[in-house]
Amino acid sequence: MKIIIAAGTGFLGKNLEKYFTEKGNQVYILTRNPKRKNEIRWDAKTLGEWKNFFEDSDVLINLAGKSVDCRYTEKNKREIYDSRINSTKVLQQAVDNCINKPKIWLNASSATIYVHSEKHLNTEENGIIGDDFSMNICKSWEKEFFKTENPDTRKVALRTSIVLGNNGGAFTKLKMITKLGLGGKQGRGNQNVSWIHIDDFCRAVEWIIENEDISGKINVTAPNPLNNEEFMRKLRKEMKILFGLNAAVWQLEIASVFLKTETELLLKSRNVYPEKLIINGFKFSYPDIETAFKNLV
Repeated sequence: MKIIIAAGTGFLGKNLEKYFTEKGNQVYILTRNPKRKNEIRWDAKTLGEWKNFFEDSDVLINLAGKSVDCRYTEKNKREIYDSRINSTKVLQQAVDNCINKPKIWLNASSATIYVHSEKHLNTEENGIIGDDFSMNICKSWEKEFFKTENPDTRKVALRTSIVLGNNGGAFTKLKMITKLGLGGKQGRGNQNVSWIHIDDFCRAVEWIIENEDISGKINVTAPNPLNNEEFMRKLRKEMKILFGLNAAVWQLEIASVFLKTETELLLKSRNVYPEKLIINGFKFSYPDIETAFKNLV
């Protein structure tokens, strides 16, 4: 297959590139700073020569978007919004220009689209979507993505949860603070953590590509979310760390200022279930956190 990954130089993009390349696929990366032969320059907002690579491609995966791991200043909020909407718009223009369009376009989204939920398990069908900055970003992102229909291009929005891997992402930071004895619960600890192992993330993307009946919005997350207190306790157990200091909400608020991030990333309860994947027969290699931690630690 000929696969194009937009903004593919981050944690998820690098893992997807490695996964598909090892299977003999031809993978091209759209990036602002190309350094390798398979990397193509783009600015994520204007059409350029990069659009020519879309002709006769099989798969387009868009991961573009400024990281939400920052302070939600007005400037950062605008950049978070613009980076997602503008990249999706210009990719649509590139697809529209193709004679032989990509067969499938997978666009990043987020499990953060659902409300803070400690009890209600959010599936694609019954998920409750609310009204705040993060949820509105996701809603606008998906609205822009699905606004234009191309009969020849199947579209899938990946509502992805926290992805656990050893070569980037949140898990490397969680292991570090746990080693330092700070791996207790964050806040009350009853906020749910929806997660997925990086291997299952890559396998799920491949499975969606291969299953032509799958389209629309898909929860890409393991089937067993758990609360933050349990998540951290099981991580400490696997890492053989005897104790972990808890962090109260007020402590997290102070720390988030110095770390230039937002407490929402730790305190929002993401309680998400991958109903479409499960119903359609996808099998997780790491369905529960114990097997995931055992592999990663």
